[in-house]
Amino acid sequence: MSDIKKWDVEDPKFWDSEGKKVANRNLWISIPSLLCGFAVWLYWGIITIQMLNLGFPFAKSELFTLMAVAGLTGATLRIPSSFFIRLCGGRNTIVFTTALLMIPAIGAGIALQDKNTPLWVFQVLALLSGFGGGNFASSMSNISFFFPKKQQGLALGLNAGLGNFGVTTMQILVPLAMTFGLFGGEPMELVNTSGTLIGKIPAGSDAWIHNAGYIWLLFLIPLAIVGWVGMNNIKASHVTPELPSPVGSFGIISGMLAIGFVTSIFGLWLMLPEKVGGSGFGVSKWIVLPIVIALTVFLLKLIPGQIKDNLSRQYKIFNNKHTWVMSVIYTMTFGSFIGFAAGFGLSIKVIFGYQHVLVDGVMNHDIANPNGPSALMYAWMGPFIGALIRPVGGWIADKMGGAKVTQICAVVMVASAIGVAYFMQAAYASPTPQEFFVPFLVLFLILFAATGIGNGSTFRTISMVFDKEQAGPVLGWTSAVAAYGAFIIPKVLGEQIKLTTPENALYGFAVFYAVCIVINWWFYLRPGAEHHNP
Repeated sequence: MSDIKKWDVEDPKFWDSEGKKVANRNLWISIPSLLCGFAVWLYWGIITIQMLNLGFPFAKSELFTLMAVAGLTGATLRIPSSFFIRLCGGRNTIVFTTALLMIPAIGAGIALQDKNTPLWVFQVLALLSGFGGGNFASSMSNISFFFPKKQQGLALGLNAGLGNFGVTTMQILVPLAMTFGLFGGEPMELVNTSGTLIGKIPAGSDAWIHNAGYIWLLFLIPLAIVGWVGMNNIKASHVTPELPSPVGSFGIISGMLAIGFVTSIFGLWLMLPEKVGGSGFGVSKWIVLPIVIALTVFLLKLIPGQIKDNLSRQYKIFNNKHTWVMSVIYTMTFGSFIGFAAGFGLSIKVIFGYQHVLVDGVMNHDIANPNGPSALMYAWMGPFIGALIRPVGGWIADKMGGAKVTQICAVVMVASAIGVAYFMQAAYASPTPQEFFVPFLVLFLILFAATGIGNGSTFRTISMVFDKEQAGPVLGWTSAVAAYGAFIIPKVLGEQIKLTTPENALYGFAVFYAVCIVINWWFYLRPGAEHHNP
């Protein structure tokens, strides 16, 4: 029952009689599985804030490497994950990759119970959290095969948008779960003020930080079972004609993910300081990321036998110029969404949680601001809006055309990024930064909304520009490149905050969005374009 041999969703009769029911069932099992993937991937952004609040014996710079480790690894694992569906089948892939999320979740629950746990343990767990980042590529590739082209904008928007709710769900659920002893264990005492969706929590209160890991087991265990019972592998010629056994599929997935872990570790080693386990070489992230991407693609190609032949067929996407064009445009939308989701809470804490005053003629940014907003109260709002509105972007693009919707979003992103930069600059030079918080928050939420709508519209463009065999791998590949935003944006924000010029990060992003406007117009909106407003 789990393996489907005939699958032709472009045939209206087949779609209405058989295809629609099967496709929707797979979609609604896929969405919560992807949601948990995003949650486990990005929960270090919340956990590290609480580790600071509980007085874990690590420097801020050391803790913030955990988000960088998870961000880089999750993005890199999307590269092999882009090709899993044709190699291993949708049901086999989604069930196994969802089950793998239990490893970092259990590990975090154990490690967070002891303040003396060494940094390298948390770094390994952040590395394993990358499983959740990689899952997006395989999930999107899988769903693209289940729906006809005319409905892919909405279907992919639902899968990605509601899947992205994992960020918001995590940012709401983790702080709440840490307030009571759901899984037993000894609580720790807050040394700094914390907070949840419903308000601040004073210093001296108890916190069960290990719940941040264990809470996801309540969802992952039943999801793995439901996925195994309810999902399907498509054995049609354009999807997975030579389907291995489930055990064989799990072995292939494990081996390809291992390559992604090796290249991620190498990239992190080149980049990170010696005191946090890196080489100390300090190689620029702009050099390391192309090396990691190219090395991962190259090593995957060296796998012998049927996998090599299958990958060679899928690698034809790299000969299509639109693969590279859409990689840039999708980075503008999804890369911004995931990067800002990872860095939004930290930006609020650093910019508005401290007073910025002159002390002996030198600007000081380390004096706590008692009137500052709680990062844990507001960090969920941006990702919530971006994820909620994402299916709407796909639906509008199905009506108006993908490129036109993307262009409007890009213009809004330029304007809102410049506005955010202006209020960042004003707040970071003020002893009362909270005065600038409302306009900062509103403009950032507009920026998140534009990334969400643009996300949905790019799915429509990809599904129309590429044939049914290439669309799945292209969705996976472009999402892999864009996912490096989860690494780049927090890192750039952190670097600029350290230089006391956080606004320059947003001005730089605005310039990139302006470049994307030109690229999108040239390839998809100008008169005579090969694919006009696809």
